[in-house]
Amino acid sequence: MTQHTTALFEPARLPGLDLPNHLVMAPLTRNRAAEDGTPTPLMATYYAQRASAGLIIAEAATPNAVGQTYPNITAVHAPSHVAGWRQVTDAVREAGGRMFLQLQHGGRVGHPATSGLTPVAPSPVPLPETIFTPDGHRPSVVPREMTAEDIRTTVADFARAARNALDAGFEGVEVHSANGHLLHQFLSRNTNLRTDGYGGPVAARIRFTAEVTEAVAAEIGAERVGLRVSPGSTVNGIAEGETDEIYPALVERLGGLGLSYLHLVRADPDTAVYRKVRAGWPGVIIANPVLEEVTTEAVHRASERLLAAGADLIALGRPFLANPDLVTRLRLGAPLNEMRDRYFMYVGGAAGYTDYPALDAQPADGSNDSIVALDGDRVA
Repeated sequence: MTQHTTALFEPARLPGLDLPNHLVMAPLTRNRAAEDGTPTPLMATYYAQRASAGLIIAEAATPNAVGQTYPNITAVHAPSHVAGWRQVTDAVREAGGRMFLQLQHGGRVGHPATSGLTPVAPSPVPLPETIFTPDGHRPSVVPREMTAEDIRTTVADFARAARNALDAGFEGVEVHSANGHLLHQFLSRNTNLRTDGYGGPVAARIRFTAEVTEAVAAEIGAERVGLRVSPGSTVNGIAEGETDEIYPALVERLGGLGLSYLHLVRADPDTAVYRKVRAGWPGVIIANPVLEEVTTEAVHRASERLLAAGADLIALGRPFLANPDLVTRLRLGAPLNEMRDRYFMYVGGAAGYTDYPALDAQPADGSNDSIVALDGDRVA
């Protein structure tokens, strides 16, 4: 093994928060919550195992009932959710870690069979694919177009959820405006057909993401708020249009707010949008790299490339999923566990979740299930 001594392992800092290294565990939907969205003791074990990350951004939690995407995902809009998350943050803090919570509303990525409610979205444009429900994959439904009152209520729900997250012991929250969920649906031309002040030109399409972020910052302090975006992503049927205009416009509107960070999904430093965002964003950028393969050397190459291109912190999804001791493995140049993709989502339980071995607990024959690559947009 070749020991690595890059900047990845040096201390880092977010506004008001010291980090022991530059590695961030990206939010990963794992469907291990109770049916009502309450985090479980198994989740506390999972996150505590990964507490050596400089920062853990916990999986998406819904700010209201209609925002639920899939079965057994987490929520943060009821006292039981806050109590469940408190068990998780206590376990991580005891293990020496720090956590933010991602706040995500699914918008049209939802189903009445899961939430009991008709999904809402900027426009009545359905998801162009099936969606997983408690009854298996089912055709998507046409969402209800959000009224002005729906928009105001949802903005308030995000702010309330952020306050709940702090009550649950999180250091801060990440507003999810990526990967085809509600806020991203407002940004995107093919899912936002509105003709009011929230649709049409780019300046109007960024308004909902901006208002949610501003409301959350006003509620808990901008230094406790991050924003996640995925420029150019087509996941969940998204076709943004004007990608190179949307994100510089967001940066211009929110750059002076003093947010904790901006999180870029599948960041590519060779693209014009990355260069524009990095040049315009005055604060910390967390970059999630495009990995050619999930190996120690590939992670180092991609991470160091982004650091050289101005990223401040590196967010990793699949590597943290399969390696509770990822920071140690990367520092030592040790091989990574192979990810057992069939346990990624929906199945529940400890298998493929809390049973990945650390370096000092590897099976004697070095055996592991074979790796199958997953869609990076969905994974990290």
